[in-house]
This record gives sequence, structure tokens and C-alpha cells, in this order.
Amino acid sequence: MHDLADSVESMEQLAAVWRIMALDRDPDADVRDLPGIAVRWADCRFAFWNCVTLTGIGTDAGLLQRRLDEAAEIMRSKSRPGFLWVFEDLLDDGARAALGTAAERAGLAYAFPGTGMAGDLLPLTEPDHPDLTFVRVTTDEHLRAYGDINARAYGFPLEDGRDGLARSALWKDGVHAYLGLRDGTPVACAATVEARGRLFVLLVATDPAWQHRGYGEAVTRKALHEGARATGATRATLHATAAGAPVYPRIGFRPNSPMRFYTLKS
Repeated sequence: MHDLADSVESMEQLAAVWRIMALDRDPDADVRDLPGIAVRWADCRFAFWNCVTLTGIGTDAGLLQRRLDEAAEIMRSKSRPGFLWVFEDLLDDGARAALGTAAERAGLAYAFPGTGMAGDLLPLTEPDHPDLTFVRVTTDEHLRAYGDINARAYGFPLEDGRDGLARSALWKDGVHAYLGLRDGTPVACAATVEARGRLFVLLVATDPAWQHRGYGEAVTRKALHEGARATGATRATLHATAAGAPVYPRIGFRPNSPMRFYTLKS
């Protein structure tokens, strides 16, 4: 188990950032803070903007089951699929041991793992990569390219990726979002946004045809560099997928809470 304060920070960063993202996608999004549960649900095609997470600290096995049942009911009430995020270190030992069985009882299916990470790593030096030029997202064309890279990287239909960012003014201004271009073609992307005095890294992706060349790390460094320069933030947080987890420690992030993502059973 990691430092509990780091795990709490990771959960609170999710709740803060996803509030911004859900309301940017839909001003009428379901954004609620219930006892032990944060709802951040835009109910859009881009499943990452449809989120429920458990927020209790030291949750025991009995309370865990009730929270999972409630979270599943919220998810069933929506028209679009999304994810339940669980930060394992916020559960007590008994609840962690019971998590798989409790999720099954609630009608939830394990989707994939994640890892919360954070670090006092800013500012970074100006990044570069011999293959890439960096362009800040400022146009609808840029947003479309950013959504397409995420869709390809995470296995979503292209229209789902585009639906997450289409026509967003926030992503053209308030988010420090960057594309990495190889010979003029967008091949990787990363973004940072300020929340609670920290930079949060989100939607890092590399087109599968161009992975394992350091493009994701390079564009992440660019988004962190520019975000820190604009905000003065010195600490950054993120939630890594299994593919990204080996990359971020090279930038200066330290893992904290392991995470599990769940969907509703089909």
C-alpha cells in the first residue's frame, strides 16, 4: 500500500478534472458529489467522459458492496456506457480482498487496470524529438485529429473520439493540448490542465502505427512544459494505463494508488 495522502490526491484530481471535462462536453452533464461517490457523466459517445468513482477513505467490505451497487445503478440509468474508477488504496484490507467478488455481485465487469501517479517535477526543459514538431490545439481540425489519435490508440470508433472534443472552446484555450506531427501528420498527442494548483495530464495517446518511438513521452513533456510555463505549477498528476505506466517515471512521476476500471456487464 502506498502513502494514503497520495492516493487521496489522485482521487481528488480525478474528481476535479472530470468535473471540468464533463461540463465542457455538456453544460447539463450529471455532475454530483454523493456520499462516497462522485458522478462525472457527460453521457456522450466518448466513454472516458462518462465516469463514476468511489471517494470514501478506508471503505470496508460491507460499505464497498453498497457503494458498488449504487454506482452500478447510476451507470444503468445512463444512455451511454462509461467507467467506474476504483482507487484500491482507499479501501481497507478486507474491501480490497473482496473487490472482485463485490463488483461481480453489483453487475460490474473488470475492464482494465490503471495507476495513479504524481511528482514534484516541474518545470521541465523545452522538449524536442528529432522526428516531431509540436502544434498546440487551437482549431476544430486539431480537435478532430486529437480525437482520432485517442480513438485509434484506445480502440474506440473514430466518431466516439471526435464526439469527446468536438467544438470545445476549453480545449482550444484553457487546456494545454498538443499534437506531435511527423512530416505534417499528427501521430501523438497529450494535454495538461490546471486543477487545485497542479497540472493534470490527460488523454495521452500515440497512433498505433507509430508507437514505441518515444513520441508519447515527447509530446507529454511538451504539454507539461507549456502548462507549467503558463500556470507556474510545480506538481503534476495523472492516471496511467498499463501501456503508459513504464513511460511516466522517466519524466519524474512516481506511482501511488493502483486503480481498477469497471464497466457494466453486457
